Amino acid sequence: MKRIILRPGREKPVHNRHPWVFSGAIARVEDSPNDGDIVVVTDQDGNFLAQGYYNSHSQIAVRLLSWDESEPIDRAFFRRRLERAIAARQDLAADESTTAYRLVFAESDGLPGLVVDRYNDYLVAQFLTLGVDCQKSLITGLLAEMLSPTGIYERSDVDVRQYEGLEPSTGPLWGETPPDLMEIQENGYRFLVNVKTGQKTGFYLDQRENRARVRDFSAGREMLNCFAYTGGFAVYAAAAGAGPITNVESSAEALGLAQRNMTLNGLESGREDIDTYEEGDVFTILRRYRDQGRSFDLVILDPPKFAHTQAQIASAARGYKDINLLALQLLRPGGILFTMSCSGLVSADLFQKIVFGAAIDAGRDVQIIGRLTQGVDHPILLSFPEGEYLKGLICRVL
Repeated sequence: MKRIILRPGREKPVHNRHPWVFSGAIARVEDSPNDGDIVVVTDQDGNFLAQGYYNSHSQIAVRLLSWDESEPIDRAFFRRRLERAIAARQDLAADESTTAYRLVFAESDGLPGLVVDRYNDYLVAQFLTLGVDCQKSLITGLLAEMLSPTGIYERSDVDVRQYEGLEPSTGPLWGETPPDLMEIQENGYRFLVNVKTGQKTGFYLDQRENRARVRDFSAGREMLNCFAYTGGFAVYAAAAGAGPITNVESSAEALGLAQRNMTLNGLESGREDIDTYEEGDVFTILRRYRDQGRSFDLVILDPPKFAHTQAQIASAARGYKDINLLALQLLRPGGILFTMSCSGLVSADLFQKIVFGAAIDAGRDVQIIGRLTQGVDHPILLSFPEGEYLKGLICRVL
């Protein structure tokens, strides 16, 4: 098999089962592997370390699949990995009140670059790296065989593919094409989802458990739901007795679905004149609310990813500080802030320091009363801490 030989002293991450080999760790490449090929990674003395996908165009030159020299990377290998991931979600599969969740979470499930989400009887897949993209037909066939979905739809339209030398790719892969809007359930609540063009694969599945935590703080509170998208947090809060709720979101289409989701859950009666749906830039709108002297008992901050590269961390930190400062200025004494970051490059420690800086600038004393992370269907492999991208704090303003 074609080989990648590492520089001296660069074996430790592989020994520790980290699934990435960076191009700078490579001493030489033997036998001219094609991009997407399976290669063996060895140390300087030729000792086997691992095997995985190769891509000369990526900074992450090899994404490791197996640390077992005798394990062929073939159809049976991918079937075993898929079976393991699916089995780990059996509790969710058995929960009739939840019909949408993540089935495969890339490196954390031993399949770098592959994301598969379930929406009712449809699967939505993302092939994010060249190595897994080369296995698209094989993986699609296995998913169809193992799960018998109504259809499998591709949403490989994310920026990360450009770093792999790949163009965006979307469309049906197998079976029926999903409808433009489908209704899913999450913890018994109903939501309309567009898996063809919606954010991520249509819905923020990673926030399921955090939405449930918002519900616990919502009764009787006036709520500001920032970056509201299709109103997930608002539905949970309204069901628990929050009100009025102000939803702020830059997408008119998403806000329209947020209103429809309230109706779908029977929550619109008596709320038409108190809940607000405001389209526009969240930073601008929150500054206007502050200047108008408005205040709230509960603020939700769930912004999009601010840092896509290391070079963007500083500007992302400024953005997170600015939005948290505005939120803290809008909270009444005793108010609750749910603040989150989905930027994997912004660590939980850095994020807490950013919120601390915002509290100092706002002149508020703030307590952390809870911490937030991604749902159980987005597990964090101990050897791959980069898989922990979603972090957040539940804060109380004194």
